[in-house]
Amino acid sequence: MEKISKEKRSKIMSAIRSRNTKPEMIVRKYLFAHGFRYRINHPRLPGHPDIVLRKYRTCIFVNGCFWHGHDCQKGHLPKTRQEFWTEKINRNKQRDKEEQRKLADMGWHCITVWECELSSARRESTLKSLEFTLNHIYLEDHTVHYKPIEDDNYGMAAEPDIH
Repeated sequence: MEKISKEKRSKIMSAIRSRNTKPEMIVRKYLFAHGFRYRINHPRLPGHPDIVLRKYRTCIFVNGCFWHGHDCQKGHLPKTRQEFWTEKINRNKQRDKEEQRKLADMGWHCITVWECELSSARRESTLKSLEFTLNHIYLEDHTVHYKPIEDDNYGMAAEPDIH
């Protein structure tokens, strides 16, 4: 394994974006093309969710597998400084859990889309599943629930005349 200078490593790490990432753009383009309208990185919500759909009261987090500790091939730890990375990723996971709990307490639904789920082989099924889930959430939240009539003394509106 080749050694990289501290300056070069710093430059590489500073180029990693937290917003407008490729996986995030894939999800946003799909949602917009399918009629979903959203806001990005809403400043007044805990955790500044990547995508916020107010109509659906839903926040979508598009997480990188490495940075958020997903249990997949992309989520493995580097061989160097494992203690540092384990601690950092565990903090990220704890923060994610806390932010989603706060959002749930505020009445928001939270969906996490993982980077590995947007690989070319799995992308279509992941995005269709996301669309289905959003529509299901909307229907559940906007369904009119009727209370059952408990009193059986109500007759039919047009009772037959029996003589």
